[in-house]
Amino acid sequence: MNTILKFLGSDHRACDDLFASAEAAAAQKNWDSARTLFDQFQAAMAHHLSMEETVLFPAFEARTGMSEGPTQVMRMEHEQMRGLMRDLAGAVTAGDRNACLGLSETLNMLMQQHNLKEENMLYPMSDQVLSSSRDDLIRSMQAVA
Repeated sequence: MNTILKFLGSDHRACDDLFASAEAAAAQKNWDSARTLFDQFQAAMAHHLSMEETVLFPAFEARTGMSEGPTQVMRMEHEQMRGLMRDLAGAVTAGDRNACLGLSETLNMLMQQHNLKEENMLYPMSDQVLSSSRDDLIRSMQAVA
């Protein structure tokens, strides 16, 4: 049996791996590779955030009645990450190594703190309160375009 924690936690690690590869390419000023890898990272992150925002969060909120709680905090952090990714995309396009590395450091810290909150609090809570519909939810998240 798959859990929300295992499913989305493994997706966090896949996104993190793409991010690390893009960051390493930018640090080496390999801009073609950095652009390609960063585009892949952005697409993976967009998909991950969409799975949470369109499937998991609404299901969690409907089941718990908590719309002002952890999902609201996660949505605010998603917006912060989207802003940093937009800025980072500009720095990668411009080939600005210093900006890339500074923004990467900030984004990485935010992502790691965010992932810890989700993996230690929100996902286990979701697995508990959504246990009867967990498999359907995971299939719905897999189907998100």
